[in-house]
Amino acid sequence: MARLRDVVFDCRHPASLARFWAAALDGYEVAPYAEEELDRLRSLGFSGPEEDPSVLVEAASGPRLFFNLVPESKVVKNRVHLDLTGDDIERLVALGARVLAHPEDGLVVLADPEGNEFCLVTPPPSP
Repeated sequence: MARLRDVVFDCRHPASLARFWAAALDGYEVAPYAEEELDRLRSLGFSGPEEDPSVLVEAASGPRLFFNLVPESKVVKNRVHLDLTGDDIERLVALGARVLAHPEDGLVVLADPEGNEFCLVTPPPSP
């Protein structure tokens, strides 16, 4: 039996994409940097968290999200994507998401700041 531990995103700027997803998801935040981790980054030639090639976003429960630096840009549609539940499309757009499609039945397709598609399933309107 296997359990989901992490969801990993390849991206061009891990720190900024991690901040987007930490702000987009309820209860998630960018993992804090201990002094030892900052020392390790500096020893590898990175000036600090903004240049970290692998940034962790975590919550008290649920899978962790890792954002890993890759040299290439996203070119084609994701093979895996996240489905979120909520109704705050405007907040996601203000954080940097783009609306790609607004199909009927309460499903909105968006893209994060680096173009990774995700869906927002909105609750039906109250009668």
